[in-house]
Amino acid sequence: MRIAVVSDVHGNLPALEAVIAAIEAERVDLVVNCGDLLSGYVQPAQTADRLMAWDVPTVAGNHERQLLTFGPERIGMADRLAREVLSPGHLAWLRSLPAVLSPVPGVLAFHGSPTDDLRYLMHTVEVSGARPAVVEEVLERLGEVVHSHGLLLCGHTHLPGSMRLPGGVLVVNPGSVGWPAYADEVPFAHVMEVGSPHARFAVVDDVSGRWEVEFRLVEYAWEVAAGFAVGFGRPDVAAALRSGRVV
Repeated sequence: MRIAVVSDVHGNLPALEAVIAAIEAERVDLVVNCGDLLSGYVQPAQTADRLMAWDVPTVAGNHERQLLTFGPERIGMADRLAREVLSPGHLAWLRSLPAVLSPVPGVLAFHGSPTDDLRYLMHTVEVSGARPAVVEEVLERLGEVVHSHGLLLCGHTHLPGSMRLPGGVLVVNPGSVGWPAYADEVPFAHVMEVGSPHARFAVVDDVSGRWEVEFRLVEYAWEVAAGFAVGFGRPDVAAALRSGRVV
């Protein structure tokens, strides 16, 4: 089976359209979306329309949960903006999305970890910043799912990567379709940046007898996306969209 994996679109319609076109050329059997769909500073509502029409297996990320459940005292700017422009139909679609999904036997998709949409799976944040997680940390975060699935798909960090676990289980994060760099303060101040503005996705297949992954970079009109972010009063996000770095 050949599967395309996407994540972290964050309302960036130009990036999404370019990735969809690239995936169509890949001749995949299935596409899986690992969440954080709309909250961003490009085109949240239009992205919702496109994702609903695409209709691929999709899990909810932390931003879907926050957008739907946080009150005004907790909700962040990107989630608030998305909620203000989304229709009742868009919101109903978001409510229908599961946190964990097995689109085919042996494959499990989620956003952060199987039990926590805010938890980095393949990175660990320390006082000094973010570093790649070691195998023991990843196994602890995964829990029992490693015993029942051969392919685990996640997102959340916006950084593409993979890890082969003991027993051969493959963990894949495709990187972000629509937001290549960000800064966060939790649990400690850190940045996550890929260093280029490209949209990203991954292709996995089992033709070799076990799951293998290839990562894809896609050019798109990132200046157009950055222009929307400037219009929403976020020149910092615009700079990240143009460079893939926190500026």
